Amino acid sequence: MQITWYGHSAFRLDFGKHAVLIDPFFTGNPAFESDKAEAIKGVTHIVLTHGHSDHVGDTLDIAASTGATVVTTFDLCMWLAGKGLKKFDPMNMGGTTDQGGFTVTMVRADHSSSDIVDGTPIYLGNPCGVIIKAKGEPTVYHLGDTDIFSDMGLIAELHEPKIGIVPIGDRFTMDAKTAAFATKRFFKFDTVIPCHYGSFPIIAKNADGFVEAMKGHATKVLVPQKGKATSV
Repeated sequence: MQITWYGHSAFRLDFGKHAVLIDPFFTGNPAFESDKAEAIKGVTHIVLTHGHSDHVGDTLDIAASTGATVVTTFDLCMWLAGKGLKKFDPMNMGGTTDQGGFTVTMVRADHSSSDIVDGTPIYLGNPCGVIIKAKGEPTVYHLGDTDIFSDMGLIAELHEPKIGIVPIGDRFTMDAKTAAFATKRFFKFDTVIPCHYGSFPIIAKNADGFVEAMKGHATKVLVPQKGKATSV
């Protein structure tokens, strides 16, 4: 499997015949430094953790131009369908969907999920973390935007993720210290990748605090170069 980070919480997973974008926030993302056409080339699926604009991002445009299937919560699927989305597979927390060669499972995240229309929040379902499993590949757990919660231990026991994508930016998610604590307390990741930092001035500027807090732990900390695919 190859993982590419595009800044903030946007990732691409390439494995087998599949190319999966998670939370593809490109337009308006101050941390996005890649070529969008290259980033979306060959994309087969888009998986969304929740409805905030810095996670839904370019979903509608990408889905229209690539024909990718969007996988996310029922509420968010219906909202996007009302805006013209054609191919989608709705689900919710606790559910698993088979995407033909891999599965997506949605699990709890402690956050919120909405869009703002004329100054009014529009509810877009529960925020989630997503677990992606494919035969012969390491199980990936993108935590979405979340605080620490003790049921992370149950998620770890049930799904045994090997790659963790963990928010560290503070203010809207865990900070670096809490994210490191959650990683060490609940998971047996082979590799952990920090995200949700280095994009907006009001969240953490870099991953240094997380790297420092993880020192001495067996889990490998990967701080990827933006736009560069890394094998895991």
